[in-house]
Amino acid sequence: MTLLSLTQIEAAERSRLLEVQRYDIEVDMTGLLEGELFASVSTITFSCSEPGTSTFVDCVADISRATLNGTDLDLGTAAGGRLPLPGLAADNVLVVEASTTNTGSGEGILRTVDPTDGLVYVWTSLETDEARRLWACFDQPDLKAPHKFTVLAPASWTVTSNSGPDLVEDAEQADARVWHFGDTPRLSTYVVVVNAGPFHEIRQQHDGYDLGFFCRQSLVAHLERDVEELVTLTRQGLAFFGDKFGIAFPQSRYDQVFVPNLGGAMENWGCVTYGDSQLFRTPPSHNQRAVRAEFVLHEMAHMWFGDLVTMQWWDDLWLNEAFASWASNWAMSQATEFSDQWASFLALYKRPAYEMDMGPGRHPIRGAVADVNGAMANFDSITYVKGQSVLHQLMAYIGEDAFVEGLRAYFRKHAFANTVLDDLMGAYGEAAGRDLSSWTASWLDRAGTDVLALDGSTVRAESPDDQAPRPHRINIATYAVAGDELRQVAVTSTELTRESTEVDLPTGDLHLLNAEDLTFAAVRPDAESLRLMLDHLGDFPEPLSRALVVGTITQLLLLGELAPGAGAAAIARGLHSEHNPALVEPFLSVGHHVADRWARPDESPALRSALADAALVLSEDPVNRQPALRTLAANATTDQHWAALDEAAAESADSDLAWRMMIRRSELGQRDDDAVARLLEQDADPDAGIKRLKVLAASPDEESKEAVWRAFFVDYAVPASRDTLELGAIFWRPAQAELLAPYTHRYLAELPDLKGGMLNQGVVIRAMYPHAVGDESFLAAALAATEDESISLYARNQLRAQSFVLGRLHQARTIR
Repeated sequence: MTLLSLTQIEAAERSRLLEVQRYDIEVDMTGLLEGELFASVSTITFSCSEPGTSTFVDCVADISRATLNGTDLDLGTAAGGRLPLPGLAADNVLVVEASTTNTGSGEGILRTVDPTDGLVYVWTSLETDEARRLWACFDQPDLKAPHKFTVLAPASWTVTSNSGPDLVEDAEQADARVWHFGDTPRLSTYVVVVNAGPFHEIRQQHDGYDLGFFCRQSLVAHLERDVEELVTLTRQGLAFFGDKFGIAFPQSRYDQVFVPNLGGAMENWGCVTYGDSQLFRTPPSHNQRAVRAEFVLHEMAHMWFGDLVTMQWWDDLWLNEAFASWASNWAMSQATEFSDQWASFLALYKRPAYEMDMGPGRHPIRGAVADVNGAMANFDSITYVKGQSVLHQLMAYIGEDAFVEGLRAYFRKHAFANTVLDDLMGAYGEAAGRDLSSWTASWLDRAGTDVLALDGSTVRAESPDDQAPRPHRINIATYAVAGDELRQVAVTSTELTRESTEVDLPTGDLHLLNAEDLTFAAVRPDAESLRLMLDHLGDFPEPLSRALVVGTITQLLLLGELAPGAGAAAIARGLHSEHNPALVEPFLSVGHHVADRWARPDESPALRSALADAALVLSEDPVNRQPALRTLAANATTDQHWAALDEAAAESADSDLAWRMMIRRSELGQRDDDAVARLLEQDADPDAGIKRLKVLAASPDEESKEAVWRAFFVDYAVPASRDTLELGAIFWRPAQAELLAPYTHRYLAELPDLKGGMLNQGVVIRAMYPHAVGDESFLAAALAATEDESISLYARNQLRAQSFVLGRLHQARTIR
């Protein structure tokens, strides 16, 4: 069946005609214990403002019966995931019985069998229009209604939904129970949820909230290890957002469910789901904990921005995600132990947004979305990262007090309703006493990255679209150099509104543009400032300034104005004196990325060895020992490196470091299959097979590469997680370019047939793009593939962005 994608015009017409009073949805999950069958009965109570007219209900599942106001509907009229509803009354009751066996692809629902114990787990994730795959509904964000779920499930399973169950009772059939859930608030169809399985459950009561945490049985030890940290983050987030937004989360129960094989997380009202790769199989590093904290607070922010107040149509999907991303970093920096989060974000996470926004795949942050499929085409780092950076700039532009008051007014006025962007910007403008219409158009309706440069006392701003640059509120930090020390002389604030702006700067040796990273713009330092920045990376007293230098290095690579070797060497030098855990792991990651991927093949080994030397020094710091050893293992070259690693592995109680060492030895042609088998047998991680795949991925032989390729593209045996990105990076080894050359073009051949949901596809496209080995012939073929309409628009956009980076990488390697 070819599915029809709901258009904005159709959605507006249906919204004009209909008001949904409620959904009563009965779900039967007993067929999932040993099979693939999911069944539902959806009862929709709704009114129509023009009795006698017709519309349609969305349902992709196989419909066995449907009645409208007691009259059977002709199922033969159903097509494209739609069932026509003729002759509507003023008040209507629609009942649709449906089922599906498409429960293994991750399209709205996924049934997973845990390989360690054979237990079955099921999750649903319904953004943007996946609810229609499971039950009949009007699947658009502005037809909100209360949902009441009744779930029949195997007796051994626990069921979670948007609130706690009102009643759980034995079913008439053997070995099953019925879970009765009360009405949700008025919610959009994409933020309701039903998860089920023999979950382990932990509950704690704090601050008037009933907090729940769930995981599969094979991961109980990892959840119990981290649950107090998760409780702390949840309490901090609920308190912070409740205060800043002026409305406490209006439900006592707040559940967080860690499920297998979910790429990312989903902001279901009161019942967030996360991929359980967030329950780290070994004690997590500071950066891993920070990433998880960002997930927790991002999804929590959606309870207000997205769930409580929801965009009217998918053209404002960017705002949902950008706001939640911005709010999570804001909360982390102000309400949690991760007070240097803005520095971590700058050093590690803004780079992908610049890569996309500076290339031909760039697009405005907002844009017209003709249908739901189009909403997902631009679901990328511009949506998330540039979007949140623009909100960060808006706070700097109007001030934090006005920003917070604007938000509070917005939530007060629009709770449990739908809005458009003008509603939010109007609230900000009123709070700030400023007309923000031109600011909004400049930042949201134009694509590309402005470049800021300092020429004497003049700040010059270049726009990529031949228009006046965007307005920027920035800071410029001035430093004096005395020997090996940098002393900050002053911070000068200014507002840029034209191509050239004169700034009264104090005398100093080095001027740092965009200090505190208040705006989204590339920075081109003057020659002397750049030299001093690279020489003194580790000497800047402020963590955010050190992060800005690393961010500037990656921007200059994209601009084609810095040799990769110079950037990698500067980061390695800076790491010798870096001790802030918020920066150590991001700097190690970026340093490895530049030395391994961007540097010329002939200079990469020495740069990686220098990075390993820095990691060896850092490994003596107890606070940073774990990430330092991980980087050392990935780049070990000398006997001294391996001796330190062998000693650390002997002392370690977990297998993580041993796996990383095996990966590196495999890359060097020293794979020991017996040792790999022993470690695999000893590792209790249910996903330990992925670690073995990483060892194979690094190996310089065709049989191993073929096995990994099959896992990715034939068997779909690679769970969607951060491990996927690591596995892809390990597969494409620069020193194995000749062996890997045929796979580069095979990658393009796989794109039309990618399976799984959008998040899964996006991870695979990025993970398996051959940055490290793609040559000019591949680049030409990849650019041609961006015009191939047999590949989804979303995949083509991702391909276009990755190909831009590869082109710049080729250019950077020519700089000496």
